Amino acid sequence: MTPIRPATAAEIPAAGRLIARSFDHLPQNHSLVPDDDARLAVMTAFFTLLTESAAEGGKVDVVSDASGRPAAVAVWFDRTRELPEIPGYEDRLTAITGRWLPHFEALDELFEKHHPQEPHWHLAFLAVDPVHQGAGLGSALMQHTHDQLAVPVYLEATNDDNVRLYRRHGFVELDPFDIRLPDGTPFFRMWRP
Repeated sequence: MTPIRPATAAEIPAAGRLIARSFDHLPQNHSLVPDDDARLAVMTAFFTLLTESAAEGGKVDVVSDASGRPAAVAVWFDRTRELPEIPGYEDRLTAITGRWLPHFEALDELFEKHHPQEPHWHLAFLAVDPVHQGAGLGSALMQHTHDQLAVPVYLEATNDDNVRLYRRHGFVELDPFDIRLPDGTPFFRMWRP
C-alpha cells in the first residue's frame, strides 16, 4: 500500500466507485435505491458528486493498492467555514437519482436538520475496498486527519461495527444519537471533541 495522500482530480470517480462498492451491502444504500440492478450505478454517481465537492470544500485522502487504484478513501468537509455550494446540485441530483429523488431529498433534509452548528470537520465517508478491509486502512486515514485538526469531528455512522470503530478513535454519541430516514433506516450521530 502507498502512503496516505490527497486524491487527484482524476481519481475522484474511482473514489466514488470505491465508496459505492464498499457501502453496497448497507441498509442505508438499499433504502435510498431499493432496485438491486440500479443501486450501484446510482450510488456511484451520487458518491462521486459529493466527493468532487469535498475536494473544493474540504479534502479527499486516499491510500492506493499495488496497481495504483484507491484501496481506501476518506472524504472530509471543512465545516469551520461556509461550504461552497455544489454547482447545479438539485439538477444533478435529479439526473443521478431519477425516480428515487424523494429518498435522497429526505436524506439531505435529515442530515441538514441534525447537523451540528459548532465549527468542526465532517467525515462524510470512510470507505475501504472489501478486498483490503481489516488491514487498518480506515483507522489510518482517520488518524491522519485527526492528527492535523484542532477542532471537533462529526460523522454519521451506519451500523454497530462502525460505531465501535469510531468509539475506539475517540468519538462519542450525540443526542439524538439515532436519526432515521422515513422508512426507519437509521444513522448514528457521533462527535470527536
